[in-house]
Amino acid sequence: MRRTILLIEDNEQNRYLATFLLERHGYVVAAAENGPAGIAAAAALRPAMILLDIQLPGMDGHAVARTLRSNADLCDVPIVAVTSYAMPGDREKVIDAGCNGYLEKPIDPETFVAEIERFMLTAPPEG
Repeated sequence: MRRTILLIEDNEQNRYLATFLLERHGYVVAAAENGPAGIAAAAALRPAMILLDIQLPGMDGHAVARTLRSNADLCDVPIVAVTSYAMPGDREKVIDAGCNGYLEKPIDPETFVAEIERFMLTAPPEG
């Protein structure tokens, strides 16, 4: 199984923490700071998973997820929203946009990697 995770996150501190935690568990992390850069990186890398912030500048995470899902080469890559949106209906909105899962910020460093690994089961084989 591929061990590359694409992190689409505009906040530098959030990118640092997620990258640190994932790299400690053997993952390779590629990062993008906005939606268009994330879409381009996903197409180039074909990662095992995409972690997607919803509140991004310019192009929000919902639009990013829909765009990724419309790409035949990426439609099976698990996308997990990692977001501070925690109002009623927010989880449903990210799932409707094409995400496989939803994690609320702030992330818990003790459980973060285990929480996202449950979505790795649906990752495509190495390609």
